Amino acid sequence: MELLALNSYQKIVDEICGLNWSDLTRDELMAVCCAYYFFSIQFRENLELACSLSPWDDRLARLHREECNTSNLSPYPGVAAVGEAMNHDEFMRRILGMSPLDAEIRDDVARFGAAYLADIRAIDPTTRALSISSYEDGGLERVFRAILLAPHWNDPSLRAFRHFLVEHIRFDSDAEGGHGALSRHLVPDDRIFPLWRAFRDLLLGAAPGLAS
Repeated sequence: MELLALNSYQKIVDEICGLNWSDLTRDELMAVCCAYYFFSIQFRENLELACSLSPWDDRLARLHREECNTSNLSPYPGVAAVGEAMNHDEFMRRILGMSPLDAEIRDDVARFGAAYLADIRAIDPTTRALSISSYEDGGLERVFRAILLAPHWNDPSLRAFRHFLVEHIRFDSDAEGGHGALSRHLVPDDRIFPLWRAFRDLLLGAAPGLAS
């Protein structure tokens, strides 16, 4: 029972992966892309917190180099030039600049996103730092594979989002040198449950069709 309690945040990961990704409309997928931008901001901030709490940690330093001010998503047409380095949330921001998502929907998602970031930033730094391993060591890979079940990718912004997802699966899944391996020593517990719950609620707020 204790083990189940310590890992109950994984139930939220299961919930996210079990959402109605395969029936998502193109506009709903664009809204998810918009919502993910806000997640990517908190991910970078949490990684920066982890590095500041453990400045001697070479593995976290390498992870930071591969997530922040990096060219590992470049080039991509309309988003990143050959060899251009940027934070991954900046890559997402540029994708949104390409998106034809309806302005009213975009504004709604931006409100959800701002509230989401406020909630995450109210959580203590140690908990936010611990979330990194839950994201990098399997959690986000599972979520990204679920998102890729969506049927509509016939838009330049969505194809760029797909590139982001596919590349991150590659970054995370290398058992020896991937991002999961670089963060696994941060052992998450259920203090991180609110971060995953907030992510689930952000996605459902952006794309209510996911709950169908």
